[in-house]
Amino acid sequence: MLKWHVAAKTDAGCQRQRNEDNYYVSPDQRLFVVADGMGGAAGGAKASKLAVEILEQEWTKNPPSGHSAEILRKWLIQAVNKANEAIFDERESSALVKGMGTTVVVGVQADDNKLEIAHVGDSRAYLLREDKAVLLTNDHSVVQEMVRAGRLTEAQARTNPYKNLITRCLGHEKKVEIDQIPVELKPKDWVVLCSDGLSTVLLDDQICDIVSKKAEPKLVCEELVQQTIDGGAPDNVTVVVVHYLGSDNGSK
Repeated sequence: MLKWHVAAKTDAGCQRQRNEDNYYVSPDQRLFVVADGMGGAAGGAKASKLAVEILEQEWTKNPPSGHSAEILRKWLIQAVNKANEAIFDERESSALVKGMGTTVVVGVQADDNKLEIAHVGDSRAYLLREDKAVLLTNDHSVVQEMVRAGRLTEAQARTNPYKNLITRCLGHEKKVEIDQIPVELKPKDWVVLCSDGLSTVLLDDQICDIVSKKAEPKLVCEELVQQTIDGGAPDNVTVVVVHYLGSDNGSK
């Protein structure tokens, strides 16, 4: 069984006065979450914080009955659905946060060298293996739907005026469609979860380059955030980095 190390970092960026991102890494380092709120200064921060709090609460108070991929997959979908319902109910109960919602990307670690990911919105999960970045998630956004339909190139999408319009998030509907992504892991793999504040500034090749030059997740987090800030960081930026080791290379 693989061992792993996790680190995380968040920053408000260069142009936002408030950080509406939130993240969570469980004490046992099996659950990691990135949430990027929207709906104004009050609503966005509240929505992402509520998503993280619900997932943390479910992990601690209603934990999965085991760590197999199948059990964790079911738990993950139930927990994200619960977070969605909580945000929706909060939004419906107060005119002050009427437009609030949040993206979420969640990883939960199984015992069989598998990672189960749940995803709603345009926060992302990457797998970095042998100096190549594989985007594990599909952005639920207007421009990425256009890219997938062949109407825009990736380069055009990065500068499109509608690049921040998402088509799916937590809290806007009572029920939400959740993408599920199972990941088979190998020694030396890295997984990066991030808000779009990072992925709209750094290209995949830049992320790969940073990971390849750093040995520890904490250093990777610091460098990813710093290079995003150096690139202008028009939005909040949050990243969770997981490094997988061989079973004999230390503890998780």
